[in-house]
Amino acid sequence: MVFRLWSIMMLLVLLGIGFMWIAQIYLFEQNYVKAALTETEKRLEPVMKDLSTQDLADDEHLLPVMSHIAGGELILLDQQGQLILMYSIGHRINVQQQQEEQIILDIITRRKEFQELLAGKAYRLVDRHRDRIFGFELGFPVTYEGKPCFVILHNVVKLKTILDLNRHQLILMSILLTVTASVLALLLSRHFTRPVFQIKDAVDRLTHNDFLARPELKRNDELGQLSDSVEELAKKLQQVDLLRKEVIANVSHELRSPLAVIGGYAEMVRDITWDNDVQRVEDLNLIISEARRMSEMVTDILDYSQLQAGYIQLKKDWYQLYDILESEISLCRPAAGQHRISLNLVCENREIRLYADALKISQVIRNLLYNAINHTDEGESITITMYETGGSVRVAVINPGAPIPEEERQQIWERYQRSQHQSGRRLGTGIGLSIVSTILDAHKMSYGVDCQGGMTSFWFAFPAPSGS
Repeated sequence: MVFRLWSIMMLLVLLGIGFMWIAQIYLFEQNYVKAALTETEKRLEPVMKDLSTQDLADDEHLLPVMSHIAGGELILLDQQGQLILMYSIGHRINVQQQQEEQIILDIITRRKEFQELLAGKAYRLVDRHRDRIFGFELGFPVTYEGKPCFVILHNVVKLKTILDLNRHQLILMSILLTVTASVLALLLSRHFTRPVFQIKDAVDRLTHNDFLARPELKRNDELGQLSDSVEELAKKLQQVDLLRKEVIANVSHELRSPLAVIGGYAEMVRDITWDNDVQRVEDLNLIISEARRMSEMVTDILDYSQLQAGYIQLKKDWYQLYDILESEISLCRPAAGQHRISLNLVCENREIRLYADALKISQVIRNLLYNAINHTDEGESITITMYETGGSVRVAVINPGAPIPEEERQQIWERYQRSQHQSGRRLGTGIGLSIVSTILDAHKMSYGVDCQGGMTSFWFAFPAPSGS
């Protein structure tokens, strides 16, 4: 990641340098030459007006002045293209003695613009080769000693030197910019990736079951939000790990208890009460009851796991809700009766229909009833209500008892969470409420728990069917 960020930053720098070079070569240099050419023409304008009516030979200072204004060579040619005079920045020179000036003269006379000049047509051009600009030229007809002649102003030395200097400076700036940008890109990329690696390290530690690992990154940007999410994940994993340990301990204890009872009473039947019909039947019934409770526990655990994994598909159909409630209440009455707890069903409309998986809804009601029995003192009453309100049907299991603390009302729906029982009774498997929430979520039904007036109400609701 550090290399990728560095590469992206350097790519942007190189694009910037490339743009700078293109702008320098194809925009700034050309504009500079055009500006220099325009400035030269402007300064020559007064002289050019005089040349339209004046012979160059009338004023011996006119040619040096023009050469000085042009900032380069001034070449005076006759109609045959033969050299008459040549000046360089105001000074007359002997071409035969100056090899460089002779080369410049040869280059000028070979151009096509020079042939147009001989035909009497003035010209102006920028002297360039490929991407290199060497100067500019101005050519125009004049009169010298009464004869038609031609003057060529050629600027090359000064302008080329300036442009070469600009390019050398541009190369130096490009090198310095590249080196500086490379170092800064490396530092910035390491700065940007440090929190990412910090978060990654925390995640790696979490994957190795170090649930105390935290990124400990305090930022007010997206990385800070990611760090907060990882910290929240760590807390949840720590909680899940604690729940895992608790469920292993709870399930081990819950399975060990009925197994111990089954084994103890089986030995009692074999060794002591096998010939006592009444005692034998009582002991065998207890063995069957404990075996059934252990089977329900295993079934609940399997059902919960399969519901969470999405392996169980709901088999929905239309059912009478009252029949389901009455059936489950009848099944739970013996268990409630052992503690002198009465179950009362209050229903305003017995014809309410429910589109759901009847077996799963029965499991929901059974677990809510077991939960209520576990938390109700002996001799008290549990009320089950079913009524319509605000376009929905609400089913509630209400039992007297101490209210559930506000902070625990969400946790009790989580898997393997089990609050302390008031009476020590442990009907059910300990994961009943998590199964309830999972089934109701699968049916897209709302549910919750309310505590007020010394009563605790576990409820679920669904939209009232039309015509119910």
